[in-house]
Formats: sequence, structure tokens, C-alpha cells
Amino acid sequence: MEKRFVYADNAATTPVTPAVLEAMTPWLMENYGNPSSIYSIGRAARTAVEKARRQVAAALNAEPGEIYFTSCGTEADNWALKGSMRRWAAKGKKHLITAAFEHHAILHSAKALEKEGFEITYLPVTPEGLVDPAELEKAIREDTALVSIMLANNEIGTVQPIAELAAIAHAHGAWFHTDAVQAVGHIPVDVKALGVDMLSLSGHKFHAPKGVGALYVKKGILPNIFMDGGAQEKGRRAGTENLASIVGLGEAITVATASLEENMARITAMRDRLIDSLLQLPKTRLNGSREHRLPGNLNISFEGIEGESLLLRLDMAGICASSGSACTSGSLDPSHVLMAIGLKHEVAHGSLRLSLSELTTEEDIDYIIAQVPPIVEGLRAMSPVWEKIKDL
Repeated sequence: MEKRFVYADNAATTPVTPAVLEAMTPWLMENYGNPSSIYSIGRAARTAVEKARRQVAAALNAEPGEIYFTSCGTEADNWALKGSMRRWAAKGKKHLITAAFEHHAILHSAKALEKEGFEITYLPVTPEGLVDPAELEKAIREDTALVSIMLANNEIGTVQPIAELAAIAHAHGAWFHTDAVQAVGHIPVDVKALGVDMLSLSGHKFHAPKGVGALYVKKGILPNIFMDGGAQEKGRRAGTENLASIVGLGEAITVATASLEENMARITAMRDRLIDSLLQLPKTRLNGSREHRLPGNLNISFEGIEGESLLLRLDMAGICASSGSACTSGSLDPSHVLMAIGLKHEVAHGSLRLSLSELTTEEDIDYIIAQVPPIVEGLRAMSPVWEKIKDL
């Protein structure tokens, strides 16, 4: 088979589409005014920002006044956690609940809050990669201020029972935040149906540019201001708005949600074909629930090999993939997500994450299916570990 380029790491980032770039370009080259300025191109910029705010709100079934633009999902997560906990601390509520397999934007924010004197509970997850609502019921207390559970996991793609978890939090007087960075643009996300108080998203996960995100904050919920400076974003988030990128975010989320059901069906079918093919290799396993999973995510462990070696061989074959989160790809430690679902170190090290998008083609899937098995077999042939376990 002729070598081709296949991008299968859409959970890490996505390309800006021509439609999004076309929407952005005038706000870079012509109408480049500061949205806070009162002259014509400043007023035009303000109009563009507010249009994008309405677009994001419509996609989430929110009100425009509940959308705050940020620089990324990580900033939105930091604001939600630190702003909320510092708000509740004045009332004596200093307990935060999150899950052991969250993105590091959440986990490292939680660790920082621990240093400020807050108490953190990290819920376990099931071997299927799901948060059990019963675990939240056991952990929640009178002094619990906030519960933060991701909507969809960035490594194994498992989709959590957020509506049920949020209802438990509210029954005990706590706020509920969800990191929906991996979910928005890929599955239906309705803040009212989910019952969340805050939700984080990031544009570059659904074909907007890098460097723009948003935090949904339900009316009546007031986390403390996270960043000091000007009066942008209704005085809640300082800093000149990233005009062109915000326009791109609005366009990208509108396009993504308009064709969501069609894309989900096609991508899920491609994902399942990949899973079924790759699981034919001996001593492989799918990580995370197959049923409660993002359409474009598959995470498979191949025993007896190192994930880094697999990625390098795939790259040589023209396939872009990941062994976990791109945000921690420089680490030699096994994935904390795979450890949380109970994998042994040696199995976790041999994991491969492939993440598809609406730009993925059936020919791309054919190529991955043709390339992965011989690469895995070649690496296993050189592995002393494989020699010890292959007949077990």
C-alpha cells in the first residue's frame, strides 16, 4: 500500500477548516479594532464578539450572558475551580471533589488549592473508565463547595453520567463544573439537560484556532474573578479579547453542531471498524467503555511493546497518533488515566490513542488497519517482554 499522511490525533488538536479561516480573516486584516474602542472598527469588533457569544450560547443551550471567553480550556478550568473554591471559602466550605482521571488542568489546579488549605477528594473510576454516582454520594459532605467531573475523558473517551452527578451535588448544596473540552463539537452538549453550573470548552478541539476557549457560568453562579486587569467580559475576565479567534470559535461551533448527528454516525462506524480490526491482534485490549464513549476515540493497549516505539514507527508510516494526552506526551510515566482504570504499568506503557474527526476518511481507516498490525508484530519480535508473555 502506498504511503499516505493520516492525521489520527484529533483529541490533541484539529486543523482550522477553510470556512473558519475565511470567517476569521477580515478580523485580522481589516476590522482589527479593539472591541473596547468606541470608533467604527472597534464597534464592529464588539459586534463580532457578541455574535460569537450568541453562537456559543446557542450550541450549548445557554444564554449569551452566561458565556465568558478565555484563552483556552485550561484557563477556564482554573477559573472554575479556583474562583469557586475561593468564593465558598468565606462561608466555611473548603472541600472539592473531582475524579482521579481528570485532565491535568483540573488535577494540578486541585493540587494548587490543596496548598492553599483546601481539602480535595479524588473519586476512583471503574475499570470501564466511568465515575460511579454512588462514589460521589459517599464522598460528598456538608462543607463540599464544588464537584468537578469531566464530561468526556481526553485519553480513553469515556462519557460520564454528568446529569446524575450534578443532581447529587446540587442536592447537597454544592456547585457542579464539568470539563467538556473533549465533548463539545463531538456529542450533544446541553447545559440545561446536564444541569451543570459551569462548563469549560476549547476551540482547537473542533476546528477553531488554538488560543481561544470559553467558560459557561450559569446565571446566579459567581466564582471569584480569576485574573485582574481591565473590564472585559462584563468585568469578569480581564484582557483584550482575541477577536479573530473568538470569531473562529463561533463559526466552528456553529458548523460542528449543525452536522453533529450525521458526523457522529459516520465517525462511530469508522471507529468501530478500527476497534474490531485491531482487537484481532493477540493480547490487546480496548481501554474504557465501548458503549459510553466519544464517537472518534479509541484507546488500545498492545502488551509486550512500548507506546513510544509504536508512535515512532507509525510516524514513519505517515500516521499521527498518541499514547495518551498530548499535554503530557513528554513524560515517561505511565498514563494516570490508564492507571486509574487498573492497568498494570507494563500494559499502560503499550497504549495507543487514535482519535478521528469528520475529516477522517474510510481510506484513512484502511491505511491504519494495514499499517498497525505489522508494526506491532515487528516490535514484539524484538521485545524480550513479549517472549515471556506471548504464550501465557
